[in-house]
Amino acid sequence: MSDDSTRNGVSRREYLAAAGASGAALGLAGCLGGGGGGGGSEQINTEPPSEDVTIQIAADSNFSNAADDIIQTLREDGGLPENIDIEFLAGSFTTGDRRSQYQQILSAGQERPTIMMMDNGWTIPFIAREQIANLSTALPDSITSNVEENYVDNMVATAQNTDGDLFGIPLFIDLPTIQYRKDLLREAGYTDDDFDTWATEAMTWSDFSSVVRETMDATDVDNGFLWQGSSYEGLSCCSFIEFMGSHGGSYFGEFENYFGPIGDRPITVDGEGVINAIRMLRTFIYGQNDDTALEGYENISPQAVVQYTEEPAREPFTNGNAVALRNWPYSININGAEDVFGEDLGVMPIPYAVTEEESEYSSIGGTTAAMGGWHLTLNPNASDLRKRAALQVFQALQEESVRLRMAEIGGWIPPIPDLIDTEQTRSLDLIGRYVDSLAVAADNALPRPVTTVWGQQSTQIAREVNAALRQEKTATQAMSDLKSSIEEIESSA
Repeated sequence: MSDDSTRNGVSRREYLAAAGASGAALGLAGCLGGGGGGGGSEQINTEPPSEDVTIQIAADSNFSNAADDIIQTLREDGGLPENIDIEFLAGSFTTGDRRSQYQQILSAGQERPTIMMMDNGWTIPFIAREQIANLSTALPDSITSNVEENYVDNMVATAQNTDGDLFGIPLFIDLPTIQYRKDLLREAGYTDDDFDTWATEAMTWSDFSSVVRETMDATDVDNGFLWQGSSYEGLSCCSFIEFMGSHGGSYFGEFENYFGPIGDRPITVDGEGVINAIRMLRTFIYGQNDDTALEGYENISPQAVVQYTEEPAREPFTNGNAVALRNWPYSININGAEDVFGEDLGVMPIPYAVTEEESEYSSIGGTTAAMGGWHLTLNPNASDLRKRAALQVFQALQEESVRLRMAEIGGWIPPIPDLIDTEQTRSLDLIGRYVDSLAVAADNALPRPVTTVWGQQSTQIAREVNAALRQEKTATQAMSDLKSSIEEIESSA
């Protein structure tokens, strides 16, 4: 959506900016219930520790694999003292698995890991349960004020309680795009002029499926379009938000309802846009043989997509067995490497089925990018020595040069508006080639409806959407069942 798109006279960007400025997404106060939520924390000694100390950062395999480069930029560009060492723990790449692991660690009061990388979609429940440290009281104001004033507002809001206290330092913002093979599309007759246009101008899903199908027919590639359709958090929070939103569909109607109040907002998962999104996906998977197939869409996805999360979807594409892939910027860094596709990797915004003007909801429709991203949070059970070391890591991350270098290392987009679309980012090796497409995604980002009941709702959404994708239920039946489940969760909250 453009900056001019509005709902009730307020653009999505303006709405989110207001949410960030107030310290929480509008409506979150009612979502969290009583009190501000979040555990208290004493001010950490800002003097770097004089003795050698090792802290653990729970992250994912990409961070673990890039540990040496990350530590190098933290030291050289961020001033991290030499006597502080970091051990990156490679957790599951599946976000829900990591959430469960952290819940067990924190519930048991374990001292390690010191720092945990938390998905922006489920940080708030940890705040509400008072399981992570309050950084507004633990860190110096120079760090927290910088985050609150200069970082992406809607990212910051997902790490704050209702009092506006900060519980996480945004690490990177995730912006999805479609990656594709220019070399294969050239065999189908497409040219660099097409690629230049597609970099910033979203095409319709119908046109996209035609392009992919033509390319499959013109080449010997095994798969067309790969995406994440497994029954997991990534389906409900991200890929389905994009498919649904680009059809004008929504979980809770207008965007202003996304963050509550729980129990007093419309539940619209059985709407036409949501149903058509599922029908389109089933057409992608089963073609016109599906009894609810949509006309104008091609059979371009393997049946295996109903089991795919991020990495299983990426690997066939990276191995040369697919035309296109929906994924996050980390995989752009992998697929755009010279020993993979190099400059033959193309990137485009997520396609759409209906424009905002055609959508039932003024705030939904057009190209839609699920807003992903991760925070770094502090374990309140860590020793004082390790907390002092963690503070030095948080301080090093405030340096713009560190943020830019991390974008170059792993495609981790800085959660800082002034660094997303700049000449500095354009000059970065590899990821700099795709800044224009990522900027379109940033302008059209749609966050998941994060509340204290989102975890329960997300599980139900993923289960029912996946059942429909597997042809176990019709789209209409699955969404009717889902509406009943969400209504029950809302009324019980």
